[in-house]
Amino acid sequence: MAKTRRALITGITGQDGSYLADLLLDKGYEVVGMVRRSSAENFERIAHLVGRVRLEQADLLDQLSLVNLIRDAEPTEIYNLAAQSFIPTSFSQPLLTGEFTALGVTRMLEAVRLVDPSIRFYQASSSEMFGRVRETPQNEDTPFYPRSPYGVAKLYGHWITINYRESYDLFACSGILFNHESPRRGREFVTRKIAMGVAQIAAGRAETLELGNLDSKRDWGWAPEYVEAMWRMLQQDEPRDYVIGTGEHHSPREFCQIAFERVGLSYEDHVRIDPRYLRPAEVDTLLADASRASRELGWKHRTTYRELVERMVDAELEAVRKGI
Repeated sequence: MAKTRRALITGITGQDGSYLADLLLDKGYEVVGMVRRSSAENFERIAHLVGRVRLEQADLLDQLSLVNLIRDAEPTEIYNLAAQSFIPTSFSQPLLTGEFTALGVTRMLEAVRLVDPSIRFYQASSSEMFGRVRETPQNEDTPFYPRSPYGVAKLYGHWITINYRESYDLFACSGILFNHESPRRGREFVTRKIAMGVAQIAAGRAETLELGNLDSKRDWGWAPEYVEAMWRMLQQDEPRDYVIGTGEHHSPREFCQIAFERVGLSYEDHVRIDPRYLRPAEVDTLLADASRASRELGWKHRTTYRELVERMVDAELEAVRKGI
């Protein structure tokens, strides 16, 4: 009898976790989501999944809770998406970021090693590990040079995943995902902040939108397509790490331009630069070379940059219309 395909997702309440749960349920998986015990739980992104996923409490800071969770859930695949992922917060809370985003990965891998080494493990790495880029575009062999505590912590998580793969023969791999956005993106991230600001200004509820650096360039893609890449990585015969991105990069200024055009306005009339939103160490440009993923996983992005921006703005306009 075939073993039930059961996935454990850490960070299930986040953007990627919620889209990944959607995908896996459609593929017939049983889905278990790890959630932290918190006084301010936010289940907004998975409200539509109530009754379809099983939520269990555990914490990346607590090794025993992870061991017990994996032992009880008996997953065949684990997707480790949980992290302290907001870069400005990593500068103000670097130690906490390291505990969750770096050492939390080690705790998860150690729990897998102790409970069931046959589990396939996905680690959410980040293009921020490239930081002050050594070459453009960036692929799996590009040297890393992180420029934030978040990037440094992600790099630790990336290398400890490789170390456990090579030391204990685990099926453990990392997806080096470049920026990926959607209406489920956290409100603190610049793309969602712009989309929300445009909707508020279009509705006459605000006049200005305060932002930081408008000229850094990022490779932005559509989040639901990126979680498909995660799944494809764990279906391969051998574990490998993959860069996931579109091969195009754009600036927040371009995002503003398209977003304000969507509502018939000019961003120059409403956007203001606030030095508070500038990073201590900036990452100027990130651009993915995802040719390995295309060749070996059969993965390619499908959503254009303009479509991404317009979908996010439309979602915020609809939220304003509904009074959300």
